[in-house]
Amino acid sequence: MELRHLRYFVAVAEERHFGRAAERLKIAQPPLSRQIQDLEERLGVTLFDRSRRKVDLTAAGATLLEHARRVFETVELAARETQRAGRGELGRIAIGYPSSLAYSGLSEVLRAFRSKYPDVAITLLGLAPQSQIDALKEGQLDVGFVRAPFDEPGLDSLAVRREPLVVALPPDHPLTARTRIPLEVLADEPFVLFPRTRGPAFFDQLMRLCNDAGFTPRIVQEAQQLDIVSLVAAGFGVSILPGSVRHVQRAGVAYRLIVGNPMTDLRLAWRKDNAAPVVRALVDVVRSVGIRRARPVRRSASEPSRRARP
Repeated sequence: MELRHLRYFVAVAEERHFGRAAERLKIAQPPLSRQIQDLEERLGVTLFDRSRRKVDLTAAGATLLEHARRVFETVELAARETQRAGRGELGRIAIGYPSSLAYSGLSEVLRAFRSKYPDVAITLLGLAPQSQIDALKEGQLDVGFVRAPFDEPGLDSLAVRREPLVVALPPDHPLTARTRIPLEVLADEPFVLFPRTRGPAFFDQLMRLCNDAGFTPRIVQEAQQLDIVSLVAAGFGVSILPGSVRHVQRAGVAYRLIVGNPMTDLRLAWRKDNAAPVVRALVDVVRSVGIRRARPVRRSASEPSRRARP
């Protein structure tokens, strides 16, 4: 039994007349009659009572009509849902992000995306930049927000925000008296930085900046980005961070711009061979709305840092 048979059957059942059903289907009546006879033979039942001038359904025909209507409702729903999925309106998407982005623009992007695609299921994973790149390559992430420099074979990316690098200092540090800090004055300072394995490209960018200023940072403590803020507040040392970290207004940390205004880029990355419509949809939303700075979030010095998933 094919959908064609069911479509012909439903037309006759609803019109109760072979001639009107043929006109509705835009076919001749004899082929329609043969299709109905073929369906009856396949099922081994009589679907219509043809003993009178009016065509009536038999009990078997009434049962088939009920199920046939459900079939066509399901087919129509499948077609609509398939079209929606093709436009990126349905499906699932896994998004990776660095911990600092939770406080500086991620919610605005998610709100814009959910407003346009409310039926897409979103999975968020707080991951270090290198972990995101690895997960993208392995197909465990659909998109990820990573720091530039960015040059990964097999991945495409879109620049979504450029922001200055800043020096994070304990509030009683003498350098807080300056509005901008030349990097060379940090040569003898203890540094708190993230491990290179968490973001090799961004780490190397920071090292080049310091080397160009004539020194190699003396790293006394390693931590993830938001934990670095806590350690600076506790007096472990100074650090260089993306300017968006300033939006986590934590007591006990002062931020100063750097002379020369070095910048870092945040990029949205995805696999070149990932043609999923939901990925294109998110890229379009990010391209449209960008990653805007969020309002500052105040955190006390005693509040535990928010950890990203390993």
